[in-house]
Amino acid sequence: MVGILLPVMLLIGFNTVSLYRQALQAADTAYDRTLLATAKSIGELLEVSDAGKDGEAGGKPQLLAKLSYSALEPFEADNRSRIYYRVSGFAGEMVSGFEDLPAWQGKLPNQGPYAALVTFFDAQFRGEPVRMAVLLQPVAGASGQGMATIQVAETLELRHTLARQILIETVWRQALLVLVIGVVVVVVVQRATAPVRHLSRQLLERTEDDLSPVQAPDAPREWQPLVEATNQVVERLSHLLESQKRFVRDASHQLKTPLAVLKLQVQSARLGDVDAMQALAEIDQTVGRATQVANQMLALAKVEQLHQELEPLPTQDWAALTRDVALDLAPLIADHQLDFDIETETAWVDSHAWALRELTRNLLHNAISHSPSGGSLRITLSKTDAWARLLIADTGPGISAAQQARLFLPFATGPGSQGSGLGLAICQGIVQSLGGKIALENRVHGAQMEGLNAIVDLPVSAARPGQSFEHSEP
Repeated sequence: MVGILLPVMLLIGFNTVSLYRQALQAADTAYDRTLLATAKSIGELLEVSDAGKDGEAGGKPQLLAKLSYSALEPFEADNRSRIYYRVSGFAGEMVSGFEDLPAWQGKLPNQGPYAALVTFFDAQFRGEPVRMAVLLQPVAGASGQGMATIQVAETLELRHTLARQILIETVWRQALLVLVIGVVVVVVVQRATAPVRHLSRQLLERTEDDLSPVQAPDAPREWQPLVEATNQVVERLSHLLESQKRFVRDASHQLKTPLAVLKLQVQSARLGDVDAMQALAEIDQTVGRATQVANQMLALAKVEQLHQELEPLPTQDWAALTRDVALDLAPLIADHQLDFDIETETAWVDSHAWALRELTRNLLHNAISHSPSGGSLRITLSKTDAWARLLIADTGPGISAAQQARLFLPFATGPGSQGSGLGLAICQGIVQSLGGKIALENRVHGAQMEGLNAIVDLPVSAARPGQSFEHSEP
């Protein structure tokens, strides 16, 4: 209301001052015509006498005015204004009128508003403001001619009264306009925001765990972007809370068993049921499995954060990170006596370094674990204009149709697997957050299974177009 009415009131105030000045100007224009008519009427009553000084004939022409003040009464609009006049002769002498009205000594304007030798101006007479008209009236007679100066002054009460009446008539209409604007603003805003207030009450009445989308079909069209943005925020919060609940649920489920086993092993060792060295070895294995589960669950939680991240990702050289991961796992490769080969082509990818490391490490570790001793393992990283492809080819037993259906589900493990079943779920989460694709395909030649191909395609970053090719032998 303040934002709308304050500028309107300022504009009305400025308009009121301007209107009052225009009203005064209009009143002056209207009543100046009356002053001019009065001066012309006085000029028509002037005569020229040939009587000289002391009444002698043959003197200079003299101006005579046969005029009484009562003759001006028809020009007085009412008793609120008074008219004063003065007639000056050819030489500036006082002829008739009010002697205390100062004689005019000014100049006529070059181009006046009337077809007469007349000028108008504001002055003071007898302590009050007046509007003065000065008319230079040619007067001719049988004995000569000359230019008479006729001054007519009128007090301003009537002009100000007319200007005030015009102003008051306009101001009350403008006040009515402001009142109408205020009423319209209140009604329109109340009606337009009613759906929003209804929506606010709905949100306040929701339970703490209610993160369903906001339904506001009656909201104005201008509010729809806000409703949609709110639903997007609610959806992200719902996804985040669901991820947290799932993490807590999975953590409690997956860590409960190894911790229970660890407690039993410690109790058996303290009671002497098993040899101390054997107990320590079993405890070490249990702690190792629990550590692996905890690390992978933390990695899965970090992957969930990638889906919520809105800031631009840094650019990484996937080839360099792949070689670093292969070097870290070199002892495991050597332990399985694998024939190892790696080919990498520099490929810049928008991602966090830890995400690319985790992705590559999980896939390579799975390939090593499922490859038979003495088998082969090959890593290839290639690049096109739009995509970078990582191919890890092992000589393992491949995957069955049943495993294919549950391949990327959390805690889904195959027969004889010793892992937690989180590795591929982590890989899929990372790839999806980076806008890529992942697939595990059996490599079959004829009717013989040759191994498994793990294929990952990630979009290439446009920020680093550098390209190189490296090849290393086992």
